[in-house]
Amino acid sequence: MDFHGIDLNLLVAFNALSEERNVTRAASRVGVSQPAMSAALARLRTLFGDPLFQRSADGLQPTARARELAEPIGNALQQLEVTLIARPAFDPSTVNQTFRLGMSEYPAYVLLPLLSQALEHQAPGIRLTVLNFDHRDRAIDLLDAGKIDAAIGVPTGQQNNRILSQPLLQDEFVTLLRHDHPLASREMDMATFLQLKHVLVSPEGDGYGLVDQVLAQQGLQRIRALTLPQMFAAPALVAATDMVTTVMKRVAQHASATGQLRMFTPPVTLPVVPFDLMWHRRNAGSSAQTWLRALIVSLASSL
Repeated sequence: MDFHGIDLNLLVAFNALSEERNVTRAASRVGVSQPAMSAALARLRTLFGDPLFQRSADGLQPTARARELAEPIGNALQQLEVTLIARPAFDPSTVNQTFRLGMSEYPAYVLLPLLSQALEHQAPGIRLTVLNFDHRDRAIDLLDAGKIDAAIGVPTGQQNNRILSQPLLQDEFVTLLRHDHPLASREMDMATFLQLKHVLVSPEGDGYGLVDQVLAQQGLQRIRALTLPQMFAAPALVAATDMVTTVMKRVAQHASATGQLRMFTPPVTLPVVPFDLMWHRRNAGSSAQTWLRALIVSLASSL
């Protein structure tokens, strides 16, 4: 396609490079060879009079000019696709398809049972494959590589134009102690909190949690007796020992040992924890994935 001397296929190449940040993946996505994509990049640089993308250890990094161009070009191409390509209506009751979701431990326990139940009733031909990630930035890597269709996890804080997101749910922290612990009849004040030995949940393995950060700001330190990556194991540990833990409220509510625990408001002020639904811009126009995302959002709103 040619528009006032501009080959529109170059804009398709630019969009793929902007979203994939990798020449090989961009070439595969567009359906051309790697040398052809490299040649397209060279022509784009001439067209816009800018390097557009610089190679780095983390892949192609866009210049300021490329970042300015990414959203309007992406939106224009998406609008052209919607206008020119008629898609059949998506019928979840008849489709046979596999969706790949990236989930941290929390949404796998809290949301996945509801999602599986809904799919059984609404879309029996849909299958799910779930990939775990133990670091929030890993979700971006999985989406960039096309290994998952969507991810559910704590927002990464990375600013980019290729990953789209929507707030899904949030949770607050509670402190748990064995219900028959000698100190369980007290209020959970700071003195009691610091007296106890703590189970620290650290999915990313850094051995230092949000509670520790808040305490350090007050010149305080708790006793971290045990550190583990699985948050849903913490309530069972507390129910069987004299230790205490501070976890998200739904973790306590979903624990098998809930009846053996007493729940307290932490004596430190902690922020709520948000969870986002994230997907790659390349999948924004997919009717099947749009339906799945809407279903996930609807289920999360019921929690």
